[in-house]
Amino acid sequence: MKERKMMLRRILVLVAATALVLGFYLLRLVYLQLVRGDYFLSKASNTTSYNFPITAARGEIVDRYGRRIATNTTCYNLVVNKLLLGNNDLNDTLKSLVTILQANGESWNDTLLIGAPKDGHYTFTDDANDTGDQKILAQTKSALGLQQYATADDVMNAIMEKYTLADYAPEWQRILGGIRCEMDLEAFSNVNTFTLASGVSDTTVAMIKEHSLTISGAEIVETSVRSYPDGTILPHVIGSVGKITAEQWKVTDENGKNSYPLKDLGYNMNDLVGQSGLESVYEQDLCGENGKETVTVDSDGVITDTEVTKEAQPGKTVMLTIDERFQKSVDEALEKTILNLQQTGGLGTGAEANAGAVVVLDVKTGGILAASNYPSYDLNLYSSSFSAYRDDPGRPLINRALAGLYTPGSTFKPAVAIAAMDSGTVPTDETVVCTHRYTYYSDYQPSCTNHGHAVGQRMNFITAIQWSCNIFFYDVGRRTTSAVYDEYAQRLGLGVKTGVETQAVIGSGLSESTGHLTTTEDSNYTKSLEVQAAIGQGNTVVTPVQMATYAATIANKGTRYKTHFVQALMDTNTGEVLEQVEPVVEDQIEDPAGAFAIVEQGMIGARESLGSTVLTNYPYTIACKTGTPQRSETYATGSGVKHYCNTMMIAYGPVEDPQIAIGIVIEYGSSGAKAGELVADIFNAYYFEQSSTLSATQEGTLLP
Repeated sequence: MKERKMMLRRILVLVAATALVLGFYLLRLVYLQLVRGDYFLSKASNTTSYNFPITAARGEIVDRYGRRIATNTTCYNLVVNKLLLGNNDLNDTLKSLVTILQANGESWNDTLLIGAPKDGHYTFTDDANDTGDQKILAQTKSALGLQQYATADDVMNAIMEKYTLADYAPEWQRILGGIRCEMDLEAFSNVNTFTLASGVSDTTVAMIKEHSLTISGAEIVETSVRSYPDGTILPHVIGSVGKITAEQWKVTDENGKNSYPLKDLGYNMNDLVGQSGLESVYEQDLCGENGKETVTVDSDGVITDTEVTKEAQPGKTVMLTIDERFQKSVDEALEKTILNLQQTGGLGTGAEANAGAVVVLDVKTGGILAASNYPSYDLNLYSSSFSAYRDDPGRPLINRALAGLYTPGSTFKPAVAIAAMDSGTVPTDETVVCTHRYTYYSDYQPSCTNHGHAVGQRMNFITAIQWSCNIFFYDVGRRTTSAVYDEYAQRLGLGVKTGVETQAVIGSGLSESTGHLTTTEDSNYTKSLEVQAAIGQGNTVVTPVQMATYAATIANKGTRYKTHFVQALMDTNTGEVLEQVEPVVEDQIEDPAGAFAIVEQGMIGARESLGSTVLTNYPYTIACKTGTPQRSETYATGSGVKHYCNTMMIAYGPVEDPQIAIGIVIEYGSSGAKAGELVADIFNAYYFEQSSTLSATQEGTLLP
C-alpha cells in the first residue's frame, strides 16, 4: 500500500511538472503569437529586393555583305558585390583579390594619379598633367575635403584616414587606397557592384572560384567586350567604346543645377558606351536593352532569392555601305603610293610625302565604299597604345578623310567652269588666249604653268580643264565672281557638310569638317584673292570626303546624293532589316547649258596631263582632274625658294555608266599627277571585288 502511494505521488509530481512546462510554453506561445505577433511578423517579412542590370550584348557593325567589322568576344570580369561581402572587412577582401591578380600578372581598376611610395613620400604621376586627368584629380581632392593645392602626400594621408589603412604596409596603402577611391568614384553600393578587374585569365577565374569559401564578396561575371577581326579597318570611322565618364553622367548647367541625362535614358553609371565614331552615333541602337536580376535579402543580410526578372535584348546590327575587302585594298594602295613617293621622289617632288587620305563613293547612292587614312592605327590596340598613337609625329589618330582640310588647287576648276556656264555668265563656247601672265590687275599678275599647252594658245572650257590653264580660269573666275562659283561649289559638295553620320547623344560622334570657300567676307579679301580662289587657292579648304562627293555629283550630271556610311539597321537575332537607308538627293543642278558634259570631256582629256598612260590605256574610260596646291612651307633650290605642294585628285568612272567617284589627298606629294597610278589601283580593286562578290554570290559562299 505504501509503495502504491509513493508511485501515485511520483506520478502526480511528474504530471504537475509536465503541466508546468507545458503551461510555460503555452504562455510563451501566447506572448509570441498574440502579444508580440505583429512585431515578429513584420520582422519575418522584412526583406529587401535589389535590382542588378544584366548587360545586353552589343550589336555588331558589319560591312555591306555582312562581314564583321566590330563584334563581341566573351570574357570574364572580377566583380566585388557588397551584398555578398556580409560582415567581412572590405580592405582585407580587396587585398586577397589583388594578391591573386598579382600572382597571375593581371591589372586592376585603379585610376588614382599617384605613384608608388618612395622614401616614405608620394608624387603625382605624369598623366596628372593631362587636361582630362586633372579634372579627375580635382574631383578626388574635393571628395577628400582637400584644397586643390594639396600635395600627393596630403591626398594619401586623407585616403589612409578615410579608408582605415594605417595598419597596412605602405605599398598596400597605395594599392588599396587607389581601389577604394575608384569604388567611391563609381558609387559602389548594395545596388552598384564594382568591377575590380576586366577580362581576367582562365587561371584567375579558377583561383577565385577555388577561394570562394574564404573570400566573400567576389564573383566572376561573364560578359562581352568589343573586338575587331581586323582593327585596321576604318578605325577612325568605327570609333571606340568606353565607360561613361563622370562628366557624361552628371551634367551641371550654368546655374549649378545637376542633371543625369544618361540615367534618364536608362543607362547605369558604369555602363560601356560608344565614345566616338559610329559606335557613338548609333549607341542607342547598338546598346540593346539591359535585363534585370532581382536579389532578395532578409533583415539579417542573408540572400533568400535570386531571379532573372527581365531578359536582356541584344542591340541591333549596323550594316555599313563599306566593302570591307575593298577598304583593305584601298588602304594598301594608299600606303604603297606614299611609300613609293618617299623612295623615288626628290626634294620637293614627293620624298617628303608622309600622309594622305582617299574616299571612294558609290556614285548611284552616295554610300561610302572606302575611307582610308594614312598613317592609321589598330582599334584592338587603341586603349593599350593610346599614348604612343597620340605622340606619334605622323598623327595617326587624325581622321584626314573626313576632317582634314586641304587647299583643292586645280581640282576646283571644274566647279568654276560649271558655275560660269550654268549661270549664263560665260558662253559654253568661250575661248581665252593663254598669255602666260594674267595682266588684268596692275598690282597682281599671276602666271600659268603652261603645262601641255603653249603661250598664245587659245583655250576653251574643255582644253582649259584638260591642261589646267590658269589664265583661262583667272579670267573666267573673275567674270563669274566668287559669289556665284562658291554657290555652285557648295551645291556640288564643296565647303558644306556632306551628310555623313555625325550626331550623337553620347560621346563625340563622327567628326566632319565643313571647310571654307573664299568669299568677299574674308578678312583678307582682295580682288586678287578672288582670282586665286578660281584656281583652288586663296582661303579655300575642303576635305577628301567633300572631293569625292563633288566628283560623284559631276558624274551624276548635277545630282548630289547625301553621303553616308550606314546602309541598314538589322535585327541581330533574325537578320531582318528593320530600317533601310535610302539614297537622299541633297541637290539637283538643272544644267540647261550642258555644262557637265563639257566638263566631263575636259576631265577625260585630263588623263593625258598625267605624264603616264596608266589611265589613258585603262580598259574603262576614267574622268579625272588633278591639283597641285602650294603649301605654306618652302624649301631651297639652286634656282631659289619653292613651295612644297600636295597631291590632289578627283576621278570617277567608267564615264559610260559611272560606278565610283574618288577624292584623293597626299600631303607633300608634289604634282597631282602622282595620284594617277593610285586611281588605277583603286579601280582595279573595285572591279576585282565586284567579280569576287558575284562569284561568291553565285556559289553561295559570300561570307568568309
